[in-house]
Amino acid sequence: MLAARGARFKDNFKRLFDLPGICMHDSRNTPHKKTAVAADDKETAVEREYMEYDVVIVGGGPSGLSAAIRLKQLAEQHGRELSVCLLEKGSEIGAHILSGAVLEPTALNELIPDWKDKGAPLNTPAGEDRFLHLSETAATRLPTPPQMNNHGNYIISLGNFCRWLGEQAEALGVEIYPGFAAAEVLYHEDGSVKGVATGDMGVGRDGEPTDAYQPGMELWAKQTVFAEGCRGSLTKTLFERFDLRADCDPQTYGIGIKELWEVKPEHHQPGSITHTTGWPMDSKTYGGSFLYHLENNQVVVGFVIGLDYDNPHLSPYDEFQRFKTHPAIRPVFEGGRRISYGARALSEGGIQSLPKLTFPGGCLVGDTAGFLNVPKIKGTHTAMKSGMLAAEAIFAALGEDTPAREMTAYPTAFRHSWLFDELWRVRNIRPSFHWGFWPALVYSALDTYVFKGNAPWTLRHKRPDHVCLKPAADMPRIQYPKPDGVLTFDKLSSVFISNTNHSEDQPIHLRLKDASVPIALNLARYDAPEQRYCPAGVYEIVREGDAAPRLQINAQNCVHCKTCDIKDPSQNINWTTPEGGGGPNYPNM
Repeated sequence: MLAARGARFKDNFKRLFDLPGICMHDSRNTPHKKTAVAADDKETAVEREYMEYDVVIVGGGPSGLSAAIRLKQLAEQHGRELSVCLLEKGSEIGAHILSGAVLEPTALNELIPDWKDKGAPLNTPAGEDRFLHLSETAATRLPTPPQMNNHGNYIISLGNFCRWLGEQAEALGVEIYPGFAAAEVLYHEDGSVKGVATGDMGVGRDGEPTDAYQPGMELWAKQTVFAEGCRGSLTKTLFERFDLRADCDPQTYGIGIKELWEVKPEHHQPGSITHTTGWPMDSKTYGGSFLYHLENNQVVVGFVIGLDYDNPHLSPYDEFQRFKTHPAIRPVFEGGRRISYGARALSEGGIQSLPKLTFPGGCLVGDTAGFLNVPKIKGTHTAMKSGMLAAEAIFAALGEDTPAREMTAYPTAFRHSWLFDELWRVRNIRPSFHWGFWPALVYSALDTYVFKGNAPWTLRHKRPDHVCLKPAADMPRIQYPKPDGVLTFDKLSSVFISNTNHSEDQPIHLRLKDASVPIALNLARYDAPEQRYCPAGVYEIVREGDAAPRLQINAQNCVHCKTCDIKDPSQNINWTTPEGGGGPNYPNM
């Protein structure tokens, strides 16, 4: 956990959350009381305190931290005071971060040129790249696509990298508050974003306040930056309120599942990078694996599957487990020990699926907007750059006599940046896979080597992932092997090593819009796919005697991947933020 959580915020929240008090040192941010009506329009008004900042950032990932750092750098360079607050729902910075990850240091070089001197945890330079196509028993080496050339990059723990970024931000004066989840967007009377409110604490399972109840605190800002990551719970509401997706393609997503292993020294090759396509996926399903060798005999292995798959019997978790049994993969892990597990959805649509980035009072950065470069299999450097561009636009606007409410300079700067050029050149790769693996492979080669990313057309994503499932009766069942507990594992043992925990006496944060849908539609038509697309065993169809089947939601298991919110065929599941600090606590992931 970061050494300091911000003296002012602790003091202000003392009454709310019984945290140790520390003296205030900036009277401008003294908490004020107001009477507010909760977002669900309850008749009973709630008194909650508020604090004012220049900028509030929601999310402590690469984009949010980069935005915070850049804002403070600019303030220091220009001799201006600028108050910046960053909220992170995880128990610490990095607790909920999950990625492969291979870092391209382009944005880092711009943001913190002396990162080596400052001890950035980039300890393993990328070495040999291998790109394999797997059949069930064999592996064929293919030419490595140029976008996947990792010369000059680093294999990292993204969680540890974000922890380091958090230290750099705090050193510049950013106030970082892990364990406080932004649960509500606040608005001015004119409809512009006013800030966010943290979630109430001490609400019981039945939705009623307990003896420990304390209302959340409101954080008001001149600009609010939403850096929630893929499928942000607040960002979804912004899409609807400001119609931010009116002029873009539907977003398409993937589910990434990852394990961290300690392997035998003779199986360890520091810097080695392997990606695979093919088995266990069929040629119609988008997916592939990564295998990265870190330092200290550690290897990360993972699998990404596009959530536009059509077979409701498919289980991304079980596909990943059987992938590890392939003859070209198994030897790496023999005699090894699994250390950690996690899962996270990622936005794969590319530049044609980017929403409108700004709205009055705020903006979107990072994977909450969808800046992932899919052919590169990288999103950290792009997320960082988007946060930096947003920060520069915000800083310039706040220096004006009458600051604009909407940061239109941010999307303009994006269109003139290397980030736009990078995403534009690969825009046709991911949508080509809607045709199937082999046609896409041929097209991708044509787009890359002949058109060099400048084809005179743009392929489109025509439908969202949740409409892609076909009826279970029309699709082949998939028989997955039983886990052996040595190389392959069940979901619950995996969730255990993700260090996932939620307070049991709180409302279930996975909310059904219609409680009848899971049985009447999902079970009847799709054989309850939520049992399989969830990588944490949250959803379970329970059959007891002669009673009708029912859906049981084991919310305690939730690793916050957001897959259910994305893939549910009727969009009946709404992922909302639980109490701050809940969820996984990923070490070295």
